[in-house]
Amino acid sequence: MLVQNQPSSPPLERIRMYGNFIDNLRLFTKGGSGGMGYPRLGGEGGKGGDVWVVARNRMTLKQLKDKYPQKRFVAGEGANSRVSALKGSKGKDCEIPVPVGISVTDENGKIIGELNNEKDRILVAEGGLGGKLLTNFLPLKGQKRVIHLDLKLIADIGLVGFPNAGKSSLLSQISHAKPAIADYAFTTLKPELGKIMYNDFKQISVADLPGLIEGAHMNKGMGHKFLKHVERTKQLLFIVDISGFQLSSQTQYRTAFETIILLTKELELYKEELQTKPALLAVNKMDLPNAQDKFRVLMNQLQNPKDFLHLFEKNMIPERTIEFQHIIPISAFTGEGIDELKNCIRKSLDEHANRENDAYHKKQLLNLQISNTISYSEPPSKNAGTSPRMDN
Repeated sequence: MLVQNQPSSPPLERIRMYGNFIDNLRLFTKGGSGGMGYPRLGGEGGKGGDVWVVARNRMTLKQLKDKYPQKRFVAGEGANSRVSALKGSKGKDCEIPVPVGISVTDENGKIIGELNNEKDRILVAEGGLGGKLLTNFLPLKGQKRVIHLDLKLIADIGLVGFPNAGKSSLLSQISHAKPAIADYAFTTLKPELGKIMYNDFKQISVADLPGLIEGAHMNKGMGHKFLKHVERTKQLLFIVDISGFQLSSQTQYRTAFETIILLTKELELYKEELQTKPALLAVNKMDLPNAQDKFRVLMNQLQNPKDFLHLFEKNMIPERTIEFQHIIPISAFTGEGIDELKNCIRKSLDEHANRENDAYHKKQLLNLQISNTISYSEPPSKNAGTSPRMDN
């Protein structure tokens, strides 16, 4: 059982539980060797089987590791050429089932491909050619390759906040997810996915991710385990405690405004592109005493951020501050503002989708215009002149 009221350090059970969640794996793959050729009759051996990584719904990397603890995937060998079958049959392919949202890289970190939809597949190790005349009828060995599978959650909205900001409570309020909720700082031990259900059956996926701490970009705390998942979400929903945040008695207290600035800085230091994602801000725990007064102060700070940045050390100030699409005061405890937040989330996603569609159609139209311009400006070919005159 998880023990409550221990804000200074998360219990050991948390580490074991997070250990059960796997978001990266290293695998050995090898394509099958080709089959022997038949020199006397010119027969050609079968090609070795290939190794593919295939996306499957309801699959996890933990299931993959449990089912294949050796983490070795070898395709079948091609059949030898023989008198009854001069053309040897191809070796059996090997398929590695993985969850949707996987990025596949080689041993050097080079991206081989990404699997964003069910049944997407990537060839990771090719089978060797069968023996034939060009190879003196000797088969070739299959390709050997060590690959890394890296899971990055795909969700419409990613919840961003320091520990204990109320992300888990909010997720349980707006969706059907049942995340663990407690008083100590680290509650989210692994990514939690929930879905917001609307009356017209529209669904929006929300990912609650392990809480950031200062220095997460340097891999402190859960560091990159959190930040890499943020990359795959369409929009960010910042959650801050109106009363501020303090990880433990040994760390500095941060106001709500300081929390937002520090969260922005952590995202920037990990990958600047994250700051370009559309973002909303939910100011949580508005049921606490003096929350309204603090919210008015926060709004003034957000409307004029440059007037308050002198309060920060230089290395804590982000290059650019995030402009929030919507700022919604809420209480995940009482339910205050939750309906408005859900409506704002949908509105923001719809607006972004419309902008993307408009940009796509404009690009298509421009490509069509360029294509037409090129076809009209091409000079006639030498053979396209007038037909030769026929003299009688």
